[in-house]
Amino acid sequence: MKKKIALYVLTGLLLIGGCSKNSDVTSTNSTGVDKSGNLLTTGISASDFLSNDKFDKLLIEIAFVAGFQPSFEAMSNFENFLRERTFKENIEFRYTTLNSPFEETLTLEEVDNLESENRNAYNEGSTLALYIYFADAPSDSDNEAAGTVTLGAVYRNTSMVIYEQTVRNLANRSNTIRVEDVETATLLHETGHLFGLVALSTTPVNDHEDPDAENHCNVAGCLMRAELQFGTSLLKMMQNNASKGTAVVPEFDAECLLDLQKYGGR
Repeated sequence: MKKKIALYVLTGLLLIGGCSKNSDVTSTNSTGVDKSGNLLTTGISASDFLSNDKFDKLLIEIAFVAGFQPSFEAMSNFENFLRERTFKENIEFRYTTLNSPFEETLTLEEVDNLESENRNAYNEGSTLALYIYFADAPSDSDNEAAGTVTLGAVYRNTSMVIYEQTVRNLANRSNTIRVEDVETATLLHETGHLFGLVALSTTPVNDHEDPDAENHCNVAGCLMRAELQFGTSLLKMMQNNASKGTAVVPEFDAECLLDLQKYGGR
């Protein structure tokens, strides 16, 4: 039986263009596995990720198309980030190699269908499960002529897609920014949305949501900043950071950290 659900979509870290939209997709549950805890609104599981109150283990399923596995460095950075910002000490990664869907582009509904077909990890007992799909095709919303390119998106409380080919293409445009850097920035930004940033199924300690970029931070230089809304791209921002000798991948600002702490994080 097909069950229609509403997905709150955040297509984060774009070169140019908007960063959020709503979309409806269908999801099929015919396996008997209880998926209900993984079919919720983005950000609603912020406390589940950040604290150990309900889940003390985080299981991350990394599903990637053959040839598009994320770099070891980016995944190491991702794990360090999770340990730094959450209280999860038991974190497990499981890697699954998938065949290409052989699509020129992917709609979000197609991404959702691929997840329904291939996802194995769901919440169970005290284990919170996160699914991340590394795609070999770009988003169907990309517009090369207009320079609009999507690097990643979150579309449920424990679901994320990284457009790995797009990530690699972007990094290859720079002599100073590496694929590992763009992968890391994309993973961390999208995870910030899963943590409820900014004002995404959560209430900020102080108002710092950008009025021109929903669910993004208004503090300059923050990881959750929608730089594209102010005429600069992710690549330019990272190159500027590198030229100043600061960390290439931006970090959470003080306001975002307050919000994380409010919902159980560090």
